[in-house]
Amino acid sequence: MDSKNTESISLTTLQRLPNYLRYLKTCEQQGIVYISSVMIAKGMDLTPMVVKKDLAVAVITEGKPKLGYCVESLIYDIEKFLGYDNTKDAVIVGVGKLGHALMAYEGFSNYGLNIMIGFDANVTTSEVNGKKILPMNKFVDLVKRLNIHIGIITVPKENAQEIADLMVSAGVRAIWNWAPIKLEVPNNIAVKQEDLAASLAVLSNRLKELMKKE
Repeated sequence: MDSKNTESISLTTLQRLPNYLRYLKTCEQQGIVYISSVMIAKGMDLTPMVVKKDLAVAVITEGKPKLGYCVESLIYDIEKFLGYDNTKDAVIVGVGKLGHALMAYEGFSNYGLNIMIGFDANVTTSEVNGKKILPMNKFVDLVKRLNIHIGIITVPKENAQEIADLMVSAGVRAIWNWAPIKLEVPNNIAVKQEDLAASLAVLSNRLKELMKKE
């Protein structure tokens, strides 16, 4: 991520920045060259003030009077800030249905993530989407040799901590954990927990609110 002080950046702003990227890339595809914060706010259902504060975090390029921001420059600045300007190689452990789906998903490249290889304790197929699936006994050596720093965990929760420890020992510095368990890792390891149950709870609660209004 960019050298700006990220400690003062709110989590909600960080979570919105990829959404700005998606929206701006759509605008670029539509041939839009310049865009104002008001236009972005309208297109993303936000307030102009929120947009201005969010962009101030990541964007170096200044807007032009009466024209707004250059869309291409906005995309460049946000990608650079988030670290998307260079593809980040990753490995995934656990190539069941979820792991298979993540390896097959081609959209990650738009956000700088390249899942290079999958590992599994019980290899049932040699590759997914052209990417090799290897047994776990090759994990540490290969990850160290390729200098990979991002690991994705899609194993059952009873195996997740063991895999996280293995990743740390191999030099992985960031873990994207899909297993429903909180991992214990050193303070210098970044962990992003995907909690599907929590997401479903939020969606269900939102549905109840909407139905009450009908």
